[in-house]
Amino acid sequence: MWLDLSLTTLVLIAAYLLGSIPTGYLAGRWLKGIDIREYGSGSTGATNVLRTLGKVPAVVVLLVDAFKGVAAIAAVAPALKAIALIKAFYALDLTTIPASWQPWLVAGAGFAAILGHSKSIWLNFTGGKSVATSLGILLTMSWQVGLGTLGVFAIALGLSRIVSLSSIVGAIAVGLLMIIFKQPLPYQLFAGAAGLYVILRHGSNIERILSGNEPQIGQSLPQVSNK
Repeated sequence: MWLDLSLTTLVLIAAYLLGSIPTGYLAGRWLKGIDIREYGSGSTGATNVLRTLGKVPAVVVLLVDAFKGVAAIAAVAPALKAIALIKAFYALDLTTIPASWQPWLVAGAGFAAILGHSKSIWLNFTGGKSVATSLGILLTMSWQVGLGTLGVFAIALGLSRIVSLSSIVGAIAVGLLMIIFKQPLPYQLFAGAAGLYVILRHGSNIERILSGNEPQIGQSLPQVSNK
């Protein structure tokens, strides 16, 4: 059992480290020699990259951040197989991680990746809002839920032209979509916890939305308001 727990912990740490890769920060350093956390909203996510560096860097950051979520979840099944192979190789008489654990480990790895993106160990535990990484995770967990969430985001964005508001609406919708598409309980709990976490990460955006000062697409923030 100790081997199960140890290797499971390694999987979660690996997911966190994948999420921690500071894509937006690296783009700022490589392209303009700046710390993107000192510009716009102070976030390292694709929206602030768009405001600060332009469209192409923003698309690249968005895709890489989403892929971090995909990679964190996609690594779980091979990791479980590796655990079984290690036990077989050493002929260890220990209980194998049951298949019923996999959804829980997937959910745990997903949340670890989200935490890594927003609290990167490489950036003194700062980062982005975890929206793109969450989308990658959702698409890997359940493509129906992932596409449904993306659709809700797109509709909200088309109506409001405010990325943060659309992200918040998507974060609220994801829990309902998990239930509608009858996903496993661990996935539903993940959706609720991750959705709430993403909303909390948008605290300063919510304040600006309520005051009518949140910029739409193409507009910029005059100064850092959230680090």
